[in-house]
Amino acid sequence: MVYDEKVYYQQSHEWARVENAIVTVGISDYAQDELGDVVYVELPEVGAELNKGDAFGVVESVKAASDLYMPLSGSIAEVNEQLRDKPELVNEAPFGDGWIIKIRVAGEPDLADLMKVDSYKEFVRGLSE
Repeated sequence: MVYDEKVYYQQSHEWARVENAIVTVGISDYAQDELGDVVYVELPEVGAELNKGDAFGVVESVKAASDLYMPLSGSIAEVNEQLRDKPELVNEAPFGDGWIIKIRVAGEPDLADLMKVDSYKEFVRGLSE
């Protein structure tokens, strides 16, 4: 299992990489592994204003479909257009080219409910016990 130590995680397995006022969001290596081969990613509209916890899209795989949830409140600044033709990037590079959206946050991002890598590793270990 691959983890990125520079991102924050939430229990629904999305990650958030904070870079000033822009936060890049994707799903963890654990999540993509559990889903299996991703065949479709439903992306939100650029400009949509969403709150922390809101569903912003869906990842569909050969096994299941899974809603995606906002780790932070903000507006959709960008979507990963590559995923329309190559949804498998979510499997191949979940922390790289497989990112899903970029959020523009107003003010300081509220990271209180998100986990750093060690907490997320412990959370994932607990799921397999």
